[in-house]
Amino acid sequence: MPSRELATLVQMLRQANPIAGGDVMTMRAGMDAATAGFTPPADVRFEPVLAGGVPAEWTTAPGAREDRALVYLHGGAYCLGGIATHRGLAARLSRHARLRVLNVDYRLAPEHPHPAAVLDAAAAVRFVHASGLAPSRVAVGGDSAGGGLAVATLVALRDAGEALPAAGVCISPWTDLSGSGESMRTRAALDPLVDAETLALMAAEYLAGRDPRTPLASPLFADLRGLPPLLVHVGTAEILLDDATRLAERARDIGVDVELEVWDDMIHVWHAFADMLPEGVQAVQGIAEFLEKRLG
Repeated sequence: MPSRELATLVQMLRQANPIAGGDVMTMRAGMDAATAGFTPPADVRFEPVLAGGVPAEWTTAPGAREDRALVYLHGGAYCLGGIATHRGLAARLSRHARLRVLNVDYRLAPEHPHPAAVLDAAAAVRFVHASGLAPSRVAVGGDSAGGGLAVATLVALRDAGEALPAAGVCISPWTDLSGSGESMRTRAALDPLVDAETLALMAAEYLAGRDPRTPLASPLFADLRGLPPLLVHVGTAEILLDDATRLAERARDIGVDVELEVWDDMIHVWHAFADMLPEGVQAVQGIAEFLEKRLG
């Protein structure tokens, strides 16, 4: 049974969705405003850094090990979000997983269309590897667009013949910018946060005329051979359900070790609402256990 807190959250989002309607800049401002009231935990250290030329922030909670790291790629449909919007989730991941989190401020569309985000994410991973951490102690992950970007980054690094992080974490990943998944329609009435029309707008801004099935923009259509183990979280009340389940299926079919968790009734990136949602805390703890197993 879903928690009572979930029903309250869904009602709040239906009444005031910060990323509903308007143009990209209006939605960007809405997302920024929705997270502006976040008070960073006093015991968590936030350190700005240039990660291979890309603005980023090291997030270190008490007890975080210096010899392990998660390169984190925020969501926002490649057009919204940044370090500040995901500082809370980065802090929670650092605390639960006992590792440092590099929160990456990759370039956004429409100012910087594909492949800017992939180039920046790959640069951030290279930066962490060059800092002295063995790839076996590094993971890459993200939510929504960042979840898809994490997979695209692994593919790009593999194609370049470079060392890969030891694991990937995909939270409600957006992996198909063509919008071909059936859940885009069958789950539309259930999803209080994301709609197909908004995603199509964002995809057009990010793609800038490219084919929406371009593999590094829509990693569902990429060759996934040789990727490290992946953890995929998705809820049954989100239109990106099929983006996640099809990614997991295609990766498994070619031998990638995939842990797919489909959470009943959960909404898009419910992890971000862990301050009020017990299922969010449970999901973040599950990610921590996966990372402990893969990086430990």
